[in-house]
Amino acid sequence: EVQLVESGGGLVQAGGSLRLSCAASGFTSDDYAIGWFRQAPGKGREGVSCITSSDDFTYYAESVKGRFTISVNTAKNTLYLQMNSPNPEDTAVYYCAADLACWMSGSNLVEFASWGQGTQVTVSS
Repeated sequence: EVQLVESGGGLVQAGGSLRLSCAASGFTSDDYAIGWFRQAPGKGREGVSCITSSDDFTYYAESVKGRFTISVNTAKNTLYLQMNSPNPEDTAVYYCAADLACWMSGSNLVEFASWGQGTQVTVSS
């Protein structure tokens, strides 16, 4: 069973920076995909970014392109999301998720098999 534990959330000022981490364990293969979703109050869950363990594919939602950077340390099985220049619209619970691939429907990430508990990110204006 894949287990995912997020950390690094908190309060950040608009225009600042924050880095989220996700410690992963339980993978049965060296090939996997791992990424970030978020859910703001009163809104549906949104796919933010995804990366494959082989680093041959990355995805970013249009809303975060150029501001957020995803990376994975496969030796440590740890995923990161560097959030630069966040704005109040980025306020949400951020979830780490993993599966065999970055499953897409059109230009959007779709549901993954394994999920973390989430970490709150609040961006103040």
